[in-house]
Amino acid sequence: MSISLKYAVVERERRYLVAAIPEGVTDTYEIIDRYLLGTRLRLREMVGDDGSVVRKLGHKVRLAEGPQAIACTNMYLDDAEWALLADLPARVLRKKRHLAHRGGLTVAVDEHEDGSLVAEIDDGDQPSEFVPEWLDVVRDVTAAEEWTGARLAR
Repeated sequence: MSISLKYAVVERERRYLVAAIPEGVTDTYEIIDRYLLGTRLRLREMVGDDGSVVRKLGHKVRLAEGPQAIACTNMYLDDAEWALLADLPARVLRKKRHLAHRGGLTVAVDEHEDGSLVAEIDDGDQPSEFVPEWLDVVRDVTAAEEWTGARLAR
């Protein structure tokens, strides 16, 4: 089946287990992801340090070029839409996302309820192998399915 990217954004992310949250964190968000059962859809609620709330419905599809290339489509939801969709059966993942900005690079580090830390580096349009020295990498988990949000959700 051919996938149209007309409305999608291609994300090229690498994921790493890290030993610590790096210095340089400027923003932290509380995130609740609801992976709707039987679908590739995810409901996400992000609450910022300032109390701002963003709610969206996302659809992710892996592309043939490798595990780090994902076509993502998002729709932002109002309160009524969120309330309706949040009642659907789902597996839930709760985490804190810390955004660290250093040396012109932004790294998102997700702190999971079990204490594990997963860093994501978004490569944008240009695939890269660069990993900053300041990121205390334990292991590359980019291709490890068990470290995707959908697998970590309960």
